[in-house]
Amino acid sequence: MKTALIQIPLVWEDPKSNRSCIEEKINSIEEGTDLIVLPEMFTTGFTMQPERVAETMQGETIGWMQSLAKAKNCAITGSLVIIEDKKYYNRLLFVFPSGEIQYYNKRHLFTLAGEDKSYTKGTRKLIIEYRGWKICPLICYDLRFPVFARNAEEYDILLYVANWPTIRIQAWDTLLKARAVENMSYTIGVNRVGTDEKEYDYSGHSQVVDFLGNYTIAPQEAAGIFYAQLDKETLEKTRTKLGFLNDQDVFEWK
Repeated sequence: MKTALIQIPLVWEDPKSNRSCIEEKINSIEEGTDLIVLPEMFTTGFTMQPERVAETMQGETIGWMQSLAKAKNCAITGSLVIIEDKKYYNRLLFVFPSGEIQYYNKRHLFTLAGEDKSYTKGTRKLIIEYRGWKICPLICYDLRFPVFARNAEEYDILLYVANWPTIRIQAWDTLLKARAVENMSYTIGVNRVGTDEKEYDYSGHSQVVDFLGNYTIAPQEAAGIFYAQLDKETLEKTRTKLGFLNDQDVFEWK
């Protein structure tokens, strides 16, 4: 699977400007790309004022994602602020080339920033089947909670979209490697760059780590598009040879 990681600065609470920037990037995507990954809250930045920017599942950004996915014949994923039944969600959308949508609501809300006061947490884990791969998508703070990410479903790709600040970027790098190794899966992390309205700095470090903890894409600090070719045959051969997932403990989460 050929993946494209889009790492960009985000304009604060300005969906139109952010969509325009991202569309320009997507229009330059290399042929044969299967999956495009955008950051967390890619239309707004990490806002705690969802009432100012929330969209519905019939909103402009959803239609825009569907149109681009169809035009490029690839899936597009990232999170944005969604309102549903009078509740706000930090929702990751996975848009298939057909226009079909699957979604995941962020389970672990970032209490340090008051995300739990503004948003409703998710209640389910999502496993997506796409072009012969099983993908587990998660969001930012979820990275700190390994039980929820545990690979009981034999997924092939663990994916995190984020607004993870520079001040804690060492934890981001360390935990992405840990999740890749313990789950024997490719692990993708896509973060933003730039400075937000709260004057938090973001240094990116978007990356891809393979199932043994090696970089397929080393942490990147500049804005841009970064490509990785994921090899499922090698993944499966390594899992069969080592058998580590066969020995994992079984957890129940509530």
